[in-house]
Parts: sequence; C-alpha cells; structure tokens
Amino acid sequence: MTAYRPDFCPRYHAAVEMIGRRWAGVILRELLRGATRFRQIGDAIPDITDKLLSERLKRFESEGVVERRVAPTTPVTIEYRLTDKGRALEAAIAEISQWAETWLSAEEEEKVEGSASGQERATRRPGPAGE
Repeated sequence: MTAYRPDFCPRYHAAVEMIGRRWAGVILRELLRGATRFRQIGDAIPDITDKLLSERLKRFESEGVVERRVAPTTPVTIEYRLTDKGRALEAAIAEISQWAETWLSAEEEEKVEGSASGQERATRRPGPAGE
C-alpha cells in the first residue's frame, strides 16, 4: 500500500504528464502561434509523423484542450482550435520557451534534434479529408 504524501500534488502530476508527452508541447506551441489545420501543424514540426500528430490532437480533444471544427465546405475544412482550457496554457508554454532559450545549450539542442531526426519517419500523406 502506498503511503499518503501530503506534498505530492496529483493535479500537478497530471498537468505535467499531459503537456510532457512526446511532441505535446510543440503541438500546443504551434496552436498558440495560430496554426489550425492538420497540415500546418505537421509541417511546422520536423519529424513528427501524421499518426502521432493525429493521436495527440485526439487526446487533447478528449482532455478538453483542443476542439475540432468541421466546416461543411467542399472539400470539407477541418480546423483545430485551443479551447479556453488550452489557451490558459499560453503563459506556461511561453515560460518553458524562455527557459529553453536561456538555459539549454547548443549541444542539448542538437541531442533533441538528433533523437527526433533519427526516428523512422512515416510517409507524409494529406491529413483527414480537407486537412
């Protein structure tokens, strides 16, 4: 049985897990910067696969952070927008960005880029209809 820890905050833990998932932070950053279409988001993030981007957007939608809007146009237009809950992350994302600019060295940046580009990249196809 796990002992009760009054200094442990399960809400903080859940928040860190949500934005700390692989690619989640950069997806949120792109949405905050104004990207709304699947392809815009994917093109702005080097080495993310369409499958992973789709999974993350669906997860954010189920968590109430992103909403998916389908416009009845021809062809169908699908946009992703941050909800109020998602936009409320703007200050946190900005602080993480500032921290990274201040504290991460070029070597650490290269490690992150190297691990991302070393992954097998899925063939890019257009996103779901209209994306």
